[in-house]
Amino acid sequence: MRFSAKHAAAAAAVLSSGVLAAAFSTAAPASAAPTWAPADTAQIHPGTMMYTDGAQCTANFVYTDSAGVVYVGYAAHCAGTGAATDTNGCNTQSLPLGTKVTFNEGGSLVSDGTQVGTGTLAYSSWDAMKKAGETDPNTCAYNDLALVKVDAADVAKVNPSVPFWGGPTGIDTDGTAAGDRVYTYGNSSLRAGLEPLSPHTGVSLGDDPADGGWSHPLYTVTPGIPGDSGSGFLSADGSAIGVLSTLGLLPLPASNNIGDLAKELAYANSHGMSGVTLVNGTEPFSPIL
Repeated sequence: MRFSAKHAAAAAAVLSSGVLAAAFSTAAPASAAPTWAPADTAQIHPGTMMYTDGAQCTANFVYTDSAGVVYVGYAAHCAGTGAATDTNGCNTQSLPLGTKVTFNEGGSLVSDGTQVGTGTLAYSSWDAMKKAGETDPNTCAYNDLALVKVDAADVAKVNPSVPFWGGPTGIDTDGTAAGDRVYTYGNSSLRAGLEPLSPHTGVSLGDDPADGGWSHPLYTVTPGIPGDSGSGFLSADGSAIGVLSTLGLLPLPASNNIGDLAKELAYANSHGMSGVTLVNGTEPFSPIL
């Protein structure tokens, strides 16, 4: 659901399954974490609009690596160069690593809004899978995470807390059951910058054992729309579950699919990245809408 003039109403998807490829931790070591901007004034955070080659997606969470470098995540298909219907990350081309990405606020259908920071594409699961010769169909379909390295001059603008909800409190590792409540903060330019429309909640449809835990289908009060791609989803205790990949059409119309963050991050750490970990929010999680 990368949104651009080229892909005006599209959702690039991702459906797959595999084995947890590497160990991960749920929070950045205190010694590696920079001093974060206050949550109420930070300009770069989960939910920030991100533009890549004219296409807009939404930031999910903040991450650091073993060297203390700061990253913001979104969906790998946000940097894809194929058609909006191309959903297999193992055979769809992507923009090269090093591509410039901007962080913006207030974007709409007629304007990209105000640029508040810049970064570079440092990791794409789609790029990594092609380089690795990945063949597992579930991994190819659902592994949809990219990491953007925040420019050093803009790190002081970053806060890891999810707007409105707070958190994350860690990474979910046991999946979701049908009826479990989930929370997200979408920020598509189609909402014309109307912040009250961004936070929404929903329920899990239950995990499909056939995909090995790579995907979590769910319904939200207002479905994710083009431009929301990359948004992070939280469980009822504030744990980060996954990353929004696509709007489902069949067999569950108007549902959303999210890739499993634990698996996506483990894959990153075994395919080019080093010690990348989720950064917990500085604000407590509060699931009250």
